[in-house]
Amino acid sequence: MTQATLHYIADPLCGWCYAAAPLVRAARDVAGLDVVFHGGGMMAGPNAQPVTPQLRNYVVPHDHRIAALTGQPFGDAYFEGLLRDGTAVFDSAPPTAAVLAAQALTGRGLDMFAALQRAHYVDGKRIADRDVLVGIAADLGLDRDAFANAFDAQDAAALMRHFRDSRAWLTRVGGSGFPTFALEIGGQIERLEPGRYLAQPDAWRDALRERLLAAQMKASNEGDAGVLPQCGPDGCAR
Repeated sequence: MTQATLHYIADPLCGWCYAAAPLVRAARDVAGLDVVFHGGGMMAGPNAQPVTPQLRNYVVPHDHRIAALTGQPFGDAYFEGLLRDGTAVFDSAPPTAAVLAAQALTGRGLDMFAALQRAHYVDGKRIADRDVLVGIAADLGLDRDAFANAFDAQDAAALMRHFRDSRAWLTRVGGSGFPTFALEIGGQIERLEPGRYLAQPDAWRDALRERLLAAQMKASNEGDAGVLPQCGPDGCAR
């Protein structure tokens, strides 16, 4: 079978990545397709921001647009709680470390990413707080202590390397922001445009399946090229 990977370059605090969450779920249902997360570090390091009225006024219109376009839920705990909490900080580094820790432990990084999005946008939780992240991991069924140790192992230097690698992927595939999807089949990489599939995850799933099937048929045909047809030991088929 042709090797296929969907590279997903995203950030836990990216609203449009939350808009694309149903597309990620759909892609994970495609047989023969691995979905690989690359954390972009959108609000990490010097780009981390405390919650302010200015930040709220910037993100809320985008959130309302996302809800209208995709039907993705946003909770009152987010709009009226987290976005009005001046002591909260939006920092991509801790939740990205949580995704990498979950992936290293159990291969469930994408499950953690989805849980972080729900915790942020629906439950209004502070997903930059270690205790919150450990609790989310436990809710996913991960061992609390093992996750905490794996999370702590994702030090600042390791995270910065991950972010640099993810930005390099973004440049490599010609992406300009988050989310970016790139399909790699047989060593060939193509950036995809998922915008028209927002709120249409079934159509997105079908489109990915068609691409994989086409690649497999092409590989099969190329493998047969140059093979001399032969008759069997008991004669040629008519």
